[in-house]
Amino acid sequence: MGIADLSNVLSIFRGGKSEPAKQKELFKEVLLMTLARASSADTAIHKIEVESIRGILKRETGEEFSVADVRKAARSDLYEDVPLAKYLGSVAKKLAPKDRVRIVQTLAEVIRSDTEISALEVDFFNSIAKALKATPAELMGITAK
Repeated sequence: MGIADLSNVLSIFRGGKSEPAKQKELFKEVLLMTLARASSADTAIHKIEVESIRGILKRETGEEFSVADVRKAARSDLYEDVPLAKYLGSVAKKLAPKDRVRIVQTLAEVIRSDTEISALEVDFFNSIAKALKATPAELMGITAK
């Protein structure tokens, strides 16, 4: 099963346990599904967004992702019964705080990549930040020690 199948996220959503050893894989899957879904947040998938997503995934994970991987993770049938925010809400506590923030920050990069930001994209960003429980302070790099 490839990472684009999102098996770790789906397992946790269905009540499965998250193993510490799979933390890195969970981060990759959540990053992929969030960024891939962002490419269709405004109903128009732009090639530049897909290329931006692939570049961010490579930078953040060290792995190559194909256009097909991104499109598979963005597929609408996965989100017909359950919105992305519900999936993310179920895995948020399993992710390290720095990983949750990194996902939201990279989402902002994707949204900015096509230079025109729609109200739908802003709403999408806000729903993802809320689902991942990323606070404004965390997003600004302000954390207590």
